[in-house]
Amino acid sequence: MASQRVFPLSCAVQQYAWGKMGSNSEVARLLASSDPLARISEDKPYAELWMGTHPRGDAKILDSRISQRTLGQWIAENQDCLGSKVKDTFNGKLPFLFKVLSVETALSIQAHPNKELAEKLHLQAPQHYPDSNHKPEMAIALTSFQGLCGFRPVEEIVTFLTKVPEFQFLVGDNATTQLKQSLSQDSQAMASALQSGFSHLMESKKQLVVEQLNLLVKRISQQDCVECMACSDNTVRAGLTSKFIDVPTLCEMLSYTPSPSKDRLFPPKWSQEDPYLSLYAPPVPDFAVMKMEVPGSVTEYKVSALDSASILLMVQGTVTASTPTAQAEIPLKRGGVLFIGANESVSLKLTVPEDLLIFRACCLL
Repeated sequence: MASQRVFPLSCAVQQYAWGKMGSNSEVARLLASSDPLARISEDKPYAELWMGTHPRGDAKILDSRISQRTLGQWIAENQDCLGSKVKDTFNGKLPFLFKVLSVETALSIQAHPNKELAEKLHLQAPQHYPDSNHKPEMAIALTSFQGLCGFRPVEEIVTFLTKVPEFQFLVGDNATTQLKQSLSQDSQAMASALQSGFSHLMESKKQLVVEQLNLLVKRISQQDCVECMACSDNTVRAGLTSKFIDVPTLCEMLSYTPSPSKDRLFPPKWSQEDPYLSLYAPPVPDFAVMKMEVPGSVTEYKVSALDSASILLMVQGTVTASTPTAQAEIPLKRGGVLFIGANESVSLKLTVPEDLLIFRACCLL
C-alpha cells in the first residue's frame, strides 16, 4: 500500500502585539473557518499563521492514520517527499515557512543576515540569533497595505532633512552634514552617513521623539503640507496625520518601497557586513508562491505535480481533494491547509459552486 503523501494540516497562530484584534484579523477568520472548534478571543491579536515546520510552530497533521504528530517529524522520516533536489540542497528539511500576516500597527524594524553571516552570528550568540538560516522573503498583498523596505535614495533623504527640521533634529547635525556631503562621494561614504543618521534616530530618547513629533504635527496642521514639505509623498503625509505617530513614521523619510509591482514586495539584498549598502533584489528564484484562481463554474481542478514538497492554502472556496495515494477524499474549505509531497498531483472537486482562490508555496530548483 502506498504511503500517505498528501494530508491536511492544523497550523500555528502567532499572537504578536502588532496583529489585528480578534475577528478583525484575517488570520483569525481563516482559523475560525477551517476549525469549527476554534474560539477567537476578541481582545487578543492574531498576527501570523505559520504553515511549515518551524520549531516554534510545527504544523500538526490532521490524519489519525499517520503516526507522526507534526509535519516536521513526518518529513524527518520521509525525506524523499521533499523532492530529490530539495532534499539534497537543504539537508532533508523543508526550506520555507509559508505565512499569512494580519497587521494592525507598524512591525519592528528588521535586517536579516545572509546565510553565511547567519551561521556566524548563531555560533557567536545563539541566544540573540537562534536561527542559523538566512531569510529571503517575499510578501504578496491579499488586501491593501503599506510596506517600507530598504533606504530611499540619499537625495530624497537630504530633501526631507532640509524641509523637515524636526526630522533633522533627531537624525543629528553631524549625520545630516555627512549625508549632504556623501552626495558627491562613493557608496561607502553614503553607507557610513546612513548608519550614523539611522542610529541617531533609533537611539533617540522617547521624550525627544514625542516632543519633535508634536512640533511637527502642530506645524503641518498650520501650514499646507505640500508647501511645507515640498513633497507629494502620500505615504509620508498619511503617516504624519495618523493617530499612531512614532519613530516608524519618521523612518518613512528614510525608507521606501522598491517593488515595481502593486501586489508583491521583495526586500532588498543586503551586503554581508553592512546593511546600509543595499541593492534592489528580484524574487528569490528557488522559492515560489503560486496563485490559483478557479471560476465556480469549473467542477474539478487539478493541482499539478512538482519536484518539490508544497503547502496549499485555501483562501476561498470549498472542495474535496483526492490523490492516487490517498485512502479517502480530504474535505477543504476556506482556511484549510494541505501538505503535498513531491511528485504528487491533487484533484480538487468543487462541492460549492463558488470561485476558488488558492495559494501554493514550493521550492523550485
